[in-house]
Amino acid sequence: MSIPEPNSMSPVERRAAFSIAGIFSTRMLGLFMIFPVFALFAEQEFQNITGTQIGIAIGIYGLTQALLQIPFGTLSDKFGRKPLIIVGMLIFMLGSVICALADSIEMMILGRALQGMGAVAAVLMASVADLVREQYRLRAMSIVGMTIGLSFTLSLVAGPLLSAWIGVRGIFWVIALLSLIGILLVIFALPKIENQAFQREAQTDMSQFSDILRHGQLLRLDLGVFVLHAILTAMFVVMPLTLRDSAGLQAVDHWHIYLPVMLLSFVLMVPFIIQAESKGRMKQVFVGAIAAITLMQLSFIGFEQSFWMLFVLLLIFFTAFNLLEASLPSLVVKLSPADKKGTASGVYSTSQFIGAAIGGALGGYFYQHYGYNGVFVLTSVLGMIWLLAAMTMEKPMPLSIASVPLGRVDESDVAGLEKALAAYDGIYEVVIRPDEQRAYFKIDRKQLNEVTLIEYIEQSSESLRNRESKELCEA
Repeated sequence: MSIPEPNSMSPVERRAAFSIAGIFSTRMLGLFMIFPVFALFAEQEFQNITGTQIGIAIGIYGLTQALLQIPFGTLSDKFGRKPLIIVGMLIFMLGSVICALADSIEMMILGRALQGMGAVAAVLMASVADLVREQYRLRAMSIVGMTIGLSFTLSLVAGPLLSAWIGVRGIFWVIALLSLIGILLVIFALPKIENQAFQREAQTDMSQFSDILRHGQLLRLDLGVFVLHAILTAMFVVMPLTLRDSAGLQAVDHWHIYLPVMLLSFVLMVPFIIQAESKGRMKQVFVGAIAAITLMQLSFIGFEQSFWMLFVLLLIFFTAFNLLEASLPSLVVKLSPADKKGTASGVYSTSQFIGAAIGGALGGYFYQHYGYNGVFVLTSVLGMIWLLAAMTMEKPMPLSIASVPLGRVDESDVAGLEKALAAYDGIYEVVIRPDEQRAYFKIDRKQLNEVTLIEYIEQSSESLRNRESKELCEA
């Protein structure tokens, strides 16, 4: 059967996708612009500061984000998406202002913690699901994902440049301004959400937690994103210092290495993504990228850290990092049960933010007690643990999750309808939830899409009704 060609996204859906991407970018820039400059600033600004305090200040946003992202999503179901996003951005702005005015490292840590408390990521993803039809959600999520990646790249370049121009305190004032821009986007650009509902594909269902935490393949991915962001945050405790002391770069010139590294890394990762997604070599590419991350951490210890050596090591690291950042969410979708994607993504995101918090604290502690090399010994060990876990991962199938409205279904008909739908080519898992009047699928999108699924549901429902009528007549 040929897949029906769907219409394009509506203007409202496009506006929703790009406005949410814009709101995400203001927050991402705010969180990461200080990464390449904070360690240098903190050493000069605060007396008797320790490496551990620097690490905590860099990564503490992850802890508060992890603690509050699920409550924010739950509260948005009750009080609305837009009000919760605005509240979160206001808290983020307050944290940025406190950081800009901080006269001690303790106040700086408090400000960074408040930045993380504006945990609106889950609410924004639920808003995508509210505003975009099922068949276009993957496209909308891709727009948001690309924006997040570009924002991270821009933050590494903008941080050093802004630091030289207006200082690190000035960066925090810029971040506060970005928060205001984000609020204005919510008010004036984000479309009104007319029919808000709990979005199982984007939000966490607490009743599913135990199932997700017992899912061995998903736990490997949770461990992976924990380690990846722990390594990244620990690295940035010492990388600005390394660029200054080993490569001879002043803070204003750090963008000379970050800009070409990030641009080249995006280009270099494309062939690997093609091999992973189109050629069915996801596991090989995934494990290879983890091995590259780990090898680079070891290389930071063993090689003379001149400008060009650091350039090569960072280029390989960020090529692998960007590849893994793109692959991990895709693998969560491929491996999560059909009706548990939102919960699986929630646990995954929580693991990511906890990784950033612990990575910052441990990176600071190891720098304080063992110097630069101690940090890279730590990150190397973390990488090796992840590599061993990833090597035992099952080879993922190229599947996506889809959901379609179902209409009223009796509980007694659920098992029969699930069995009938699962018999179609391209459908690998079916979960029908009568309470939501919705069916969730794991599908191969090369064979079918939501339009085809609706046709299959109609066919299967008709067949089931005919069979029941025949059995009733025979009885």
